[in-house]
Amino acid sequence: MGRGMDWLVILILLLILLSLLLLLLLLLLILLLILCRTNMGKIRIESKIKIKSKIKIKIKSKSKIKSEMKIEIKIMGDAALSKQEPILKISNIEVRYHEVILALKGVSMEVPDGGIVAILGANGAGKSTTLKAVSGLLKHEDGEVTDGSIEFMGERIDRMVAEKIAKMGIIQVIEGRRVFEHLTVEQNLKVGAHLRKNRKSVREGMEMVYHYFPRLREKRNETAGLISGGEQQMTVVGRALMADPKLILLDEPSMGLAPLLIHEIFNIITRLNKEKKISILLVEQNAKLALNVAPYAYVMENGRIVMDDTADKLRNNPDIKDFYLGLSDVGGRKSFRDVKHYKRRKRWLT
Repeated sequence: MGRGMDWLVILILLLILLSLLLLLLLLLLILLLILCRTNMGKIRIESKIKIKSKIKIKIKSKSKIKSEMKIEIKIMGDAALSKQEPILKISNIEVRYHEVILALKGVSMEVPDGGIVAILGANGAGKSTTLKAVSGLLKHEDGEVTDGSIEFMGERIDRMVAEKIAKMGIIQVIEGRRVFEHLTVEQNLKVGAHLRKNRKSVREGMEMVYHYFPRLREKRNETAGLISGGEQQMTVVGRALMADPKLILLDEPSMGLAPLLIHEIFNIITRLNKEKKISILLVEQNAKLALNVAPYAYVMENGRIVMDDTADKLRNNPDIKDFYLGLSDVGGRKSFRDVKHYKRRKRWLT
């Protein structure tokens, strides 16, 4: 019995040892599995990071391409807008006086933002009527735009009153140097400052006018009715500038002035356009002078636009040479008596 019991104890101990060994093996296997999984996870994470970085690089490169495309599209869009949306657009307007007299028919023209455009034509062609239709002064002469439209900075203005149009930034300089003769030069300038908001703005406007027209500073305290014609013309242009305009309508600024004064005034007008970016619609009978100032021009006759082109092309056009520059095809002077009216009309309309 004693020996049997000993053998049983030995067997039990062996079984316990075997079970412990098995547990150790299981623990080792579990540890190995855990280590394998962690290593695999790290490999997967690293591979994912690499893949993500590649994707990010691709996305970044695509975003760069998109941004470049957006920039190009924006630039092209801005250029297109500058061409498609001028500051002033006159579309096929018809103007009548006293509801009967047809003054303009089918007139269309555009003024680019910050540009100068000239209107050429003889007396009675409809040039001043076109300016008055834009500024709203037409209504004060029992005239109205009966057809078509006029747009300023994208807003229709042909049905507005002159006061509202002026507040929008359109100022007309009427032909004939219309100053307030009983007021001084400076008082005339201050009349144009009624649209400015405060005294500081008025002072800045006065300094700007005196900067471009230094002669007015010298004549500031003199009565406007007693100064020369050229100084009066400077005064009315300066008065228009005091209103802080976006578009100036200049009607025959050279009329009745000496050649030296004409060139001085037009030099100042071109400086204003370049430095202050003020758009200008210029009506002028002096075709040579107008084509030297304005890069684009329209020719009017009997209330219609009969021709429009760049200044260079109009300057070399044989019809313009004959009718406005007084030159023949060989460059010599030509008398208007040599040009028959019916031939002239036929040329325009072909």
